[in-house]
Amino acid sequence: MSQSSSDPLQDSLNKFSNIANQALKKYPFLTDSTSKLLNYSENATYLVTIKSTGEKYVLRVGRPGYHSKIEVQSELDWLFSIDKHSTINVSIPLAGGNGEFVQEVGYQGETYHCTLFSFLEGTAPDEENEEELIKEFETLGEVTAQLHVHSKSNRQKLAHITRLTWDYNSILGPSPKWGRWEDGLGITPERKELFQQVSEKIKKRLEAFGKAPDRYGLIHSDLRLANLLVEHDKIKVIDFDDCGFGWYLYDFATSLSFIEHKPYVPALIHAWITGYRKVRPLTTEEENEIPTFIMMRRLQLVAWVGSRDNETTRELGSNFSVETDEIAKRYLTSTKI
Repeated sequence: MSQSSSDPLQDSLNKFSNIANQALKKYPFLTDSTSKLLNYSENATYLVTIKSTGEKYVLRVGRPGYHSKIEVQSELDWLFSIDKHSTINVSIPLAGGNGEFVQEVGYQGETYHCTLFSFLEGTAPDEENEEELIKEFETLGEVTAQLHVHSKSNRQKLAHITRLTWDYNSILGPSPKWGRWEDGLGITPERKELFQQVSEKIKKRLEAFGKAPDRYGLIHSDLRLANLLVEHDKIKVIDFDDCGFGWYLYDFATSLSFIEHKPYVPALIHAWITGYRKVRPLTTEEENEIPTFIMMRRLQLVAWVGSRDNETTRELGSNFSVETDEIAKRYLTSTKI
């Protein structure tokens, strides 16, 4: 058992490490393996390597209370469907010794859901390499459209899926799933008034936009750069932990997570639309609504930064809210209600 430290983040990492070690015991073929933390945000993910063969896997330890076991199993059901009925590259869930794909680990009175996935080669897109990123976003547009085609085509088969809903209320409403942007870091009275105007405009525009089945369905909902793997000319998609029901265009907005303020974003938008239209139609009305989804995601991330304690949120800090001002002002002046 790891000793408690004065740093709450390190205490959480120690706790998740203990849980991961217990989870690995549920997979007989991993008895001779090592684990290394890959990422800690909503969940903790570990790279698991079998010592004798070098074979790699990824173990995800979910945080308690975020998803029920049924919800996690629904995520895995969609992954199996994508793998079987599309050309999209995704990680495949693997069963433990008990035949279950979702393993439960009890720790200090709470239950943690753990899942093992196949390992995919590749590296995340580099936000500092503008030229390559623009090319990759055209490919990402194609991949995202393929994901949406699969979602829409298999709507009835996936009707049993139990997942979160990502709409205005769950993102920016009174009790949003990732916290309130009002509780974000660096929210001054002036900034609060600015963001409130933006939030009200988003709500009105989305009410007019509607939730017709050609624009709203089962989506990944977290296609940020960290959840993409580039290998040669292919883009692979990982981490479906936040998949749920929402607007298809919200998937694109999540691709710009944390970089919405970058000067090359218009070029990324153009590239993504070009790629998307190679696979699936995108109306002018939908294209015109892209800034609304980008702005909604940005405010959601302001809330996320203010309500989470991990390396990413510590690095972003209150400056993330400050950098949101210019995007918010541009949105208010460039779009009508």
